[in-house]
Amino acid sequence: MPFNSIFAWRMKKRIHQIDLFRKYPVDVQHELLQQLLSTAVETEFGKKWVFRELRSYEQFRDRVPLSDYDTLKPFVDRMMRGEKDLLWPGETKWFAKSSGTTSDRSKFIPVTRDSLFECHFKGGKDLLALYYENFPNCKLYNGKHLIVGGSAQVNQLGMDSYHGDLSAIILKNLPWWAEIRRTPSKETALLSEWEEKMEKMVRETIEEDVYILAGVPSWTQVLLSRILEYTGKNNIKEVWPNLELFLHGGVSFEPYRDAYNSLIDAQGMNYFETYNASEGFFGIQDVRGSNELLLMLDYGVFYEFIPMEHYQGMDSTVFKTLDEVEQGVNYAMVISTNGGLWRYIVGDTIQFTSTEPFRFRVSGRTKSYINAFGEELIVENAESALANVCRVTRARVVDFTVGPKHLEGGESGFHEWFIEFDKEPEELAEFDKLLDWELRKINSDYDAKRTGNMVLQNLLVHSVPRGSFEKWLRSKGKLGGQHKVPRLMNDRSLLDELKPYIK
Repeated sequence: MPFNSIFAWRMKKRIHQIDLFRKYPVDVQHELLQQLLSTAVETEFGKKWVFRELRSYEQFRDRVPLSDYDTLKPFVDRMMRGEKDLLWPGETKWFAKSSGTTSDRSKFIPVTRDSLFECHFKGGKDLLALYYENFPNCKLYNGKHLIVGGSAQVNQLGMDSYHGDLSAIILKNLPWWAEIRRTPSKETALLSEWEEKMEKMVRETIEEDVYILAGVPSWTQVLLSRILEYTGKNNIKEVWPNLELFLHGGVSFEPYRDAYNSLIDAQGMNYFETYNASEGFFGIQDVRGSNELLLMLDYGVFYEFIPMEHYQGMDSTVFKTLDEVEQGVNYAMVISTNGGLWRYIVGDTIQFTSTEPFRFRVSGRTKSYINAFGEELIVENAESALANVCRVTRARVVDFTVGPKHLEGGESGFHEWFIEFDKEPEELAEFDKLLDWELRKINSDYDAKRTGNMVLQNLLVHSVPRGSFEKWLRSKGKLGGQHKVPRLMNDRSLLDELKPYIK
């Protein structure tokens, strides 16, 4: 039997297990919680909160407090020094370095053997399984897989302890069946200097037969543009004629869709979204042509949800389990995992689009929003409006960020947009008006505040020079595939930081 056929058969077998949690999601989740508690019962954290006595979700919720990185950091520091059995049984040898989006302070998220293999690697296999479910005749394993990962090396912490970007950790531990189809070389993929890495990726991959691309849309777009510059080709299908799949995540794809349609011949090309973070692999698009993600329920992650109207950070008291959530409500996500994160506030917000099965969209961040004037603008609103206006004006966006502008003397303020265009609109002033109108259609609170210019004036778009955001990211030490520009800020700190880089 050809290897591609064996590979496809193994992928399809997994669909039966996915169907199980699609059909019995609540049962799977509550059974998982008991497995997590029983596994960690003899850890220091499990003994502290007496996991042995917890028999129900309600007991778990009432006894174990919410956590964030700061509350778990003392445990993480000890784990990085080699101590065992703290948050999860055994020794944790890998730590995913995450600098966040607005802070210089690094976070080191524990990546246990269980979370690496039963969450992150399982998610990678399920990406392909779900793609095969939608395209049963595809032959992805015939060609190479190009992953535009983080620009970070693996760093040794101790005798047998390491840290790096999650993508670097995954790359260092890939199973043989994935490694033999991956490009570029491991040495290039792990380079820490992003510009050197990008040029080497171009030279090493243009002669390969690439079937799959995977990465953050913004950085993958940069790579594809450089490949076209280097080769002189008109589109990427002239370089890789068998390319059929781009697996993307990290930011919404909608503002980039037109740019990708320009870079890649759309015929036979498919785009599938994922939601994979240092803390866990949470969602995969399971329906072709959809912008919804299936919540993955058997990866060793137990979920709780805080309605954002009741969200008070670590002081939150209102929680929903999977059987209690509603469609269209904005929730902050709380996770307990086989990586030793207990009732951990991820910082992302989601909205369920379906509860049979549980599908969702990432709507933003608990701290990434603008509510300076009572408008309650979330990232999903901004990205959706921008994508719609770009479609109408045929503009293409590289990156953007938004912040509020308060005016003195009681005059109403406005939202200020810094947008780096790949293709500018013909009339920027008209673009402003269309974008404002789209936001009013999407967000009723924004529309109310815009009425009569009493609270909010029309937004203002600045077209910033190409490379502006890249320069800012470089200055923060965040240049690379896993770092991204914050979309919304409720103050002007980021806009003020960017000014020196947009001249």
